[in-house]
Amino acid sequence: MDVIERWSSRYACLLQSALRLGNEQFAARLGIAVRTVATWHSDASVVPRREMQQLLDTAYEQAPPAARQRFSLLLAKERVPANSPPPGAQALRVAIAVVVHESDVLLVCRQADEVTGITWQFPAGVIKPGGKAETTAVRETLDETGVHCAVRQHLGNRLHPVTGVLCEYFLCEYLAGEAINSDMAENIDVLWIPRNAVTRFISVDTIFPSVLAVLEEQT
Repeated sequence: MDVIERWSSRYACLLQSALRLGNEQFAARLGIAVRTVATWHSDASVVPRREMQQLLDTAYEQAPPAARQRFSLLLAKERVPANSPPPGAQALRVAIAVVVHESDVLLVCRQADEVTGITWQFPAGVIKPGGKAETTAVRETLDETGVHCAVRQHLGNRLHPVTGVLCEYFLCEYLAGEAINSDMAENIDVLWIPRNAVTRFISVDTIFPSVLAVLEEQT
């Protein structure tokens, strides 16, 4: 029997694959939000919080023998570095909204555990099969922050250097709404910051060059 001392997002995704469950089914099995499962797929650096660790332990212990065997085989094939994306993660598409309002840009602060701390990033969401990236960017921004925005420009796409997920970037303009933390389960805070201060919150090495360029142009 495999013993996971600490579940990572990568291991959680392997368990999901072993159980052969979609995101919604896996979320229902664990009793958590679908968004949490999507976050595990989109960010391989996430370490689930303590209560999530326990839920994953239970899901593994209650899995059928065949599923546990599949998990063992998948685990045995894991030879990639800890910060690499889980198998299949590159098939995921994430829409990222760079929302500007006058001289500011909108950021959300993600919740992580006591080991990894917190992470600042632009509002983002997984694009569902058949869904439109632009619609996802606008919808997720509203769901997470209470801010209504409109897509102004597609800034391009890339495989994220950390997660390996295909990211679609959009420059969006603020329309209405007060920036609030509308997703208490996943986020700690929502904040407007000066555009020229983004690199104080997000490592410049991980910011898409087109995003940096457009923020510098409008500073």
